[in-house]
Amino acid sequence: MRESSFRGKTLAALLLLTLGAVTVAGYHPGVEDAEIYLPGVLKVLNPQLFPYNQGFFASHAHMTLYPNLIAASVRISHLPLDYAMLLWHLLAVFLLLFACWRIGRMCFASQRAVWGGVALVAALLTIPVAGTSLYIMDQYLNTRSLSTPMILLAIVNVVEHKWVRGMVWIVLTGLIHPLMVVFGATYMFFVIWIERRELAPAAALALLPLGLFPPVTEAYRRILDTREYFFLLRWQWYEWVGIFAPLALLWWYRRRARQQGLRVLERMCSALILFELLFFAAALVITIPPQLANLAELQPMRALHLVYILLFVFSGGLLAEWVLREKVWRWLALFLPLCVGMWYAQRQLFPSTPHLELPWARNNNPWVQTFHWIRNNTPTDAYFALDPQHMALPDEDQHGFRAIAQRSMLADALKDSGAASMFPQLAEEWQRQVRAEEGWNSFQFKDFRRLKAQFGVNWVVLEHAVAGMPCRYSNGNLQVCRIP
Repeated sequence: MRESSFRGKTLAALLLLTLGAVTVAGYHPGVEDAEIYLPGVLKVLNPQLFPYNQGFFASHAHMTLYPNLIAASVRISHLPLDYAMLLWHLLAVFLLLFACWRIGRMCFASQRAVWGGVALVAALLTIPVAGTSLYIMDQYLNTRSLSTPMILLAIVNVVEHKWVRGMVWIVLTGLIHPLMVVFGATYMFFVIWIERRELAPAAALALLPLGLFPPVTEAYRRILDTREYFFLLRWQWYEWVGIFAPLALLWWYRRRARQQGLRVLERMCSALILFELLFFAAALVITIPPQLANLAELQPMRALHLVYILLFVFSGGLLAEWVLREKVWRWLALFLPLCVGMWYAQRQLFPSTPHLELPWARNNNPWVQTFHWIRNNTPTDAYFALDPQHMALPDEDQHGFRAIAQRSMLADALKDSGAASMFPQLAEEWQRQVRAEEGWNSFQFKDFRRLKAQFGVNWVVLEHAVAGMPCRYSNGNLQVCRIP
């Protein structure tokens, strides 16, 4: 086993690839799941925030040290949170590429193969992972951003038989993202088992007590039905291709690695095949009998996230070794169209928002401008109601209200259902609030007064004028109004 050689040129190359990867993938600190993770950080920094409905993000926050870690870095550095989040995001991408470089060093003999694997991962940060609703790396910072490189570095240390270092990385991963430890530890077990056949698989696998998972209520069933990616039989045909194509490629890579004498690559491919088959079988078991729907929150097919990362490291390395070689034009012919295509796809996801939402740059998205006004001009204890489908509306571009406006909000139909899908105790309250918001587009003054009487909300964000509602802000698209 060769020792890793990390020098100034390697550092410079990884830094350049990090900046290039973020440029291609984009940076959107307040979108999608940032609506769940960022409010946890904000709550640690300012406990006065979010006096209402905090369960829809606090349930996640209480299971990880992520909010405390980010908040501590802000307090120590005295940086504004927006700048700290950007630096953490860049660090997460850098660590991911560094971990891929370490894996490439173990698997391949040539430097071009090592960098081929790293470059392919950098170009494909935001490629969808089959039907799991995951990317390799999101366009914003979250727990998975940090836990992914950590578990990859744990895998590196286990392959190198550096057990203490590996255990340290596993513990750190568990403090940030407990589910990632399950995936990573299972893969590491298969790596060890293939090397040392005397270990029995049953010694490392244990059944979770089914009693840990509550029964499926009507409200929880409604939430599960909004998460089709939980259930394998609801995946589209092309998402099934995303399951079996990696298996076919890994089988072929393993065969070629054996022929080329790349023993580490052969072992890691073999372990990855067994790893994916195990979680595929678990997903089928959960999907088919309706009685096991309460296990859906385990999301076993999200094991594909680790499969895809390693697959791209292997694929990039073998492409560089067998096809690209030392021909610069071949590298450009592969990576330029690939990066342009990935950049274009991201622009279609966020068409009304700057590709890089940097903290010092002006954001012309009307929803983001409205959320910024709310953050700067409304009381900390303001309680808002919005269209429950607002994150799916044109021009909104999936921006999270709590993450940007930093105010309490009545439950929405999209992102808060994701929190309730993981924490079933939230399901009944989520259903009660979302049902109260049904017919939002036809709401009149009396409907908003009803919401105030029922839940205590005292502010609303509207897309159309409502008679009797005194509005404090308007940008031509949206209005911020106080409920009398």
